[in-house]
Amino acid sequence: MPSFTHFAPRQLLILSLLFCTAATAFSAAHIPSNDATVLERLPFKPNDPVARELAQMRAELQRNPKNVEVAVKLARRYYGMVGEEGDPRYLGYAEAALKPWWDMPEPPIDVQVLRAGLLQFRHDFSGATSDLNKAIARDPKNPQARVLRAVIEIVQARYDLARSDCRALDGLTNDLIVVGCETMVDGLTGKLASAYDTLNTTFNDALKDAQSDGDKVAPDLQLWVLIRLAELSQRQGKIERTEAHFKQALALGIQDTFLLAAYADFLLDQKRPTEVVTLLKDKIRSDNLLLRLVFAERTLNMPEAKESESILAARYVAAQLRGDTVHQQEEARFELQVKANPKKALALAQENWKVQLEPRDARIFLESALALKDPNAAQAVLQWLDSSHIEDAYLIKLGQQLKQLQAMQVAHQ
Repeated sequence: MPSFTHFAPRQLLILSLLFCTAATAFSAAHIPSNDATVLERLPFKPNDPVARELAQMRAELQRNPKNVEVAVKLARRYYGMVGEEGDPRYLGYAEAALKPWWDMPEPPIDVQVLRAGLLQFRHDFSGATSDLNKAIARDPKNPQARVLRAVIEIVQARYDLARSDCRALDGLTNDLIVVGCETMVDGLTGKLASAYDTLNTTFNDALKDAQSDGDKVAPDLQLWVLIRLAELSQRQGKIERTEAHFKQALALGIQDTFLLAAYADFLLDQKRPTEVVTLLKDKIRSDNLLLRLVFAERTLNMPEAKESESILAARYVAAQLRGDTVHQQEEARFELQVKANPKKALALAQENWKVQLEPRDARIFLESALALKDPNAAQAVLQWLDSSHIEDAYLIKLGQQLKQLQAMQVAHQ
């Protein structure tokens, strides 16, 4: 099951860079030395409007490399495209656009907030938080910085701090953003049902108000809310309602790798691998989507399964050689479910838990510890389950099984 607070680049961009001013997991990216460097021809069709848009912005930036407004606009566009395409190289392109300001201790605030967003993709949460603290000290009413800092605080289970940043958004952006931020925290801290009801009501009211005004809620914001509602519903065990929200999100027609991964995980949990293959068979540029495809193909004993597995294994090896730790949670799933290596899966899950304390991180940690019959290894996650008061039937079940196993082992000593 995907994490409630795990953001794809597009979704993080929605909250921290776009919709704060309106009425988000990938490999480390290579940073090209200049825009003339050709690494690979990206999959744009002839006369693709996105290709034209990027070309125009790059040309403008080449004419004036220190035009911060154009640089930020281009970097933001690349930043969002990671979520659209699942291609981590766009992160390198985003950083390259910001190169004149990248090493400044105090760059323009827009650059500093965007730099924080790029740092968090590398799991450099301390660096990202440092940038955001400085940006907020300079501009306490900066909604982009507040949202991004709240997201990082949630990822690291600092829920009180996250709630404070969410509440500080009141009056800085629209109500749907404010409510969405705080219900993220509520959904992880023992208020699951009320979090769903509050977010769902606020969302429907926003849709009605926009319609009555002859307007509409931005599709990307609708996407983010619908995925949150789906995940809240899933953790409540409301399967039909969960699928309805996912299908509403898919009907928006927005290419988003996190949506596809979240829905694929839902389908896998519902024992519907054939639908996962249909959903993801042309989406293997993304490691995260390829992982779900591997699970589905193996379940169906498809002849393509071995090749897909080999491709993904090679990508994980390449990431390890680069010292990239972003994929540890996904790789742990691969080791447990595909390679049947719970020892390595547990080691990866333990390292991942040092930086990310989310439901999906807890799940693979608990599953690996249970497979190894090593409840003591999972004490940190068991403590998090108790202290957060998270309401997730599957995680609670895993925790109970480990506690029972621990009691049995103690009794036999």
